[in-house]
Amino acid sequence: MRWDTAGAVGRGRARSSGTERAASGGMARGRPWRRRSPRPAPAAAAGLVIGVLLLTALGACGGGRSAGVGEAKGGTGPAGPGSAPPSASPPSTSPATVGSIGGPALHAGTTGRTLTTPDGRQRTYLVHVPSVAAPATSAMPATRGALPVVLVLHGGGGSARQAEQQTGMSAVADREGFLAVYPDGTGRRQTALLTWNAGTCCGYAHDNGVDDVGFVAALLDQLSRDYPVDPARIYATGMSNGAMMSYRLGCELAGRIAAIAPVSGAMNTTACAPSRPLPVIAFHGTADDKVRYDGGESSIGLRQGDERADRSVAEAMAFWTGRDGCPATPARSRQGAVVHGVYGPCALGGAVELYSITGAGHAWPGGARPREQADPPPPAPDASAVMWDFFTHHTLAA
Repeated sequence: MRWDTAGAVGRGRARSSGTERAASGGMARGRPWRRRSPRPAPAAAAGLVIGVLLLTALGACGGGRSAGVGEAKGGTGPAGPGSAPPSASPPSTSPATVGSIGGPALHAGTTGRTLTTPDGRQRTYLVHVPSVAAPATSAMPATRGALPVVLVLHGGGGSARQAEQQTGMSAVADREGFLAVYPDGTGRRQTALLTWNAGTCCGYAHDNGVDDVGFVAALLDQLSRDYPVDPARIYATGMSNGAMMSYRLGCELAGRIAAIAPVSGAMNTTACAPSRPLPVIAFHGTADDKVRYDGGESSIGLRQGDERADRSVAEAMAFWTGRDGCPATPARSRQGAVVHGVYGPCALGGAVELYSITGAGHAWPGGARPREQADPPPPAPDASAVMWDFFTHHTLAA
């Protein structure tokens, strides 16, 4: 069976003017990358592929086991038969605490947890508590003592632990003061080769109709019971299949997620009807052959009959600029190989930005190489830091 998802969003390919395939150029020499402030424009899966090699290539994030986790607070229950085995949580690396205002102090560091979803699955995730709380600003007002949340979704074949290592988001959380949360997808073995049901992709999660949107909704409920979460400042990002899932969350959980930041992923949802304009910032290498910038079949060595075709970056931008009331053509700026497109001005509550990295492959910009065979990450932009800066300008309306 051939997976051809073209046209499911926006019916047909969007205008290519929505993004720019940058001309060849190197990275800025001798200058650290800085995200430029947005400025207004002038006018404006597939079945599970057998084998570790296949699924790890899909996410370009390596395979490996999911994090062994302990029982979550709040009555989630111990891991059941066949679920990921519990293991000791990593020790806190800092004696500092947060969240003591109006509740118990929380020790900084990363811990593993489980919960039982409404469909009866035991699901696992990591939570990284920062050593300091994010300060409130005029652009990002905060409930007293409450913490923002950034959900980080691993790529196909990856895991929560791998996503933490690849993205460096926990270091950003420590510096900026938010909860970094790394959920695990699902797989036949439940501890490896994990994927997300992102619409038309990928693997076990797609084949088995796993309710990953329901899992994320239940996870947000659990986080609010266990931590001092600010419900107006919850964000989602992901790599590859995880980026595809972040697009789906934007479509179906726009009432709970303030903004999304897909990295190296296509918008492969079968339908999308967000309840409100949703801020979106995306990152994609122009030489990505796993999830192609211009859309089309992946280079991953799938079995005959299992081919997957992804939508283009331009199609995703066209959908979100239309939903957010933004101009179709962005204002562009360049630093070395990085082209930053800002679509604006947009309707109230909307914002769309795109970072196109000339010559970059399937990788997390500014992140770590998850395995030796993976594409090398471009040094700029620092996607984790840049997306957090974008998030700070967007909250859910009261």
